[in-house]
Amino acid sequence: MRKNSLSLLFLSLFLLITSLSFGQGKAQAFEISKNLDIYATLFKELNRNYVEEINPGELNTAALNAMLETLDPYTIYIPESKVEDVRFMTTGEYGGIGVGMVKRDGKVIILNILSNSPALNSGLLAGDEILRVDAQDLSENSDEEISKLLKGQPGTSIKMSIKRLGTSIFDVEVVRKKINIEAVPYYGMLDTNVAYINLTSFTKKSADNVKSAFNELKKENPKALIFDLRDNGGGLMGEAVNIMNIFVEKDIEIVKTKSRLRDKNFIYNTRVSPVDVDIPIVFLVNRNSASASEIVCGSAQDLDRAVIIGERTFGKGLVQNVIPLSFNAQMKVTIAKYYIPSGRCVQAIDYAHKDKEGNPIVVNDSLLEAFKTKNGRLVYDGRGIKPDIEMSPIEFSDISNVLMEKYLVFDFATQFRLEHDSIPPADKFVISEEIWDSFVAFLNDKDLSYESELEKSFKDFKENIEADSLHTELAAICSKIENELAKRKENDLEAHKIEIKRILRTDIVSRYYFTKGVIVTNLYQDKAIKKAIALLNDPKAYHEILHTK
Repeated sequence: MRKNSLSLLFLSLFLLITSLSFGQGKAQAFEISKNLDIYATLFKELNRNYVEEINPGELNTAALNAMLETLDPYTIYIPESKVEDVRFMTTGEYGGIGVGMVKRDGKVIILNILSNSPALNSGLLAGDEILRVDAQDLSENSDEEISKLLKGQPGTSIKMSIKRLGTSIFDVEVVRKKINIEAVPYYGMLDTNVAYINLTSFTKKSADNVKSAFNELKKENPKALIFDLRDNGGGLMGEAVNIMNIFVEKDIEIVKTKSRLRDKNFIYNTRVSPVDVDIPIVFLVNRNSASASEIVCGSAQDLDRAVIIGERTFGKGLVQNVIPLSFNAQMKVTIAKYYIPSGRCVQAIDYAHKDKEGNPIVVNDSLLEAFKTKNGRLVYDGRGIKPDIEMSPIEFSDISNVLMEKYLVFDFATQFRLEHDSIPPADKFVISEEIWDSFVAFLNDKDLSYESELEKSFKDFKENIEADSLHTELAAICSKIENELAKRKENDLEAHKIEIKRILRTDIVSRYYFTKGVIVTNLYQDKAIKKAIALLNDPKAYHEILHTK
């Protein structure tokens, strides 16, 4: 088997080397041919001489990954075993049972379950521990191996052994089906005037989903729209163009790509009649809004079609294509940069150049170039999309982070779900004082120890003065500060009660109403949404933002 693998590898290299003369300059072709020859020779001698028997496939994958890592994070090698994962990212579909899982202390725990999934219909719950799949013990399996066991062709079944809190171990058979991750998990009216659409990805048919949602909302005669792109990492460029086509006229340029290869240069215009070119729109974005999300909100900003509210976006202005390789492998490769209507590119990191430590360079403020929107407003390239109204990132307190990182909120929600068959609708459910007291009691025997940011800073300060002659004189003061910091931590739970209640409410709601419920329960507590509603209900202020140069 090993010899066959090596033979196939060397055959592939030979065919590649002999094809280099086509479409390449002689000098470039020689350099590639020379280095491939070195690689093949090294591989052969390594296999012949290394003290232990090598695994050619694993070694080759490691070599390819290391090579591509010198370019950018988006150019990657995709072995045959991971091709389905890439297909899922473009389609939003896969064959499986509809669960997310996490390994905790060697245990495989169901983290979340999709609504109307085979897992849910078979009675599984978030918090259940998966012991075995088809009699295979999972304690030594990696996350990737477990995921592969759970996925498979729709219609096939798996037998799972489950351990649930407070019950004995039981077995369940789950029939896989085609799982479709909704690109638009929620849309609705926030009040009598303002409609809302949440888009989580740019997969195939995302634009159709948005158009369908918007047409449904149009029946309510909304006066304005909030379009939520927060935490949307992007996807298919064509879907971004089609989504903008819902709100701008036909034959408007939305984005263009520029590459060193002429056949990779394209201009993407809107192609059909729009649905509504007049409705005021606010796009919500954050630091995780990237790629196709930046094409949508960036082109909307450049065309003065919407107001952008939130955090500066991620800054991914690169375009990738998936290219087939030998033996069913693939490569996702960066082939171009994209430019939105004003002419700017939002790419924040220059991967073509490195600093002295070998790290890619972040575009310097002094190098940012100014461009103008349709109405003449100044906008800048690089560093993503700067919102018209900037908002600070949501930062959780130290105690909240500990409660989430140690899965204490998750574990309480698991216990709560087993004790309560139902709760009020997502927008009506609240964490009562009774539930809060139960949560505090639940934490009594749990490890809540942590080091706050203030404690870390003070610890550094103390270490710096310990070697100083002032250390003895400052010892009493240091001790007093440490006592005060300890007292403050004792009150952290109560001090951040409102924040922790919101986190707790979200997790509990997710057990009954899933993704849609989580969105609904947070809508009216969301500062960015409140800001957007206020702006959209003030047409004069909205107009001034789009027309102030």
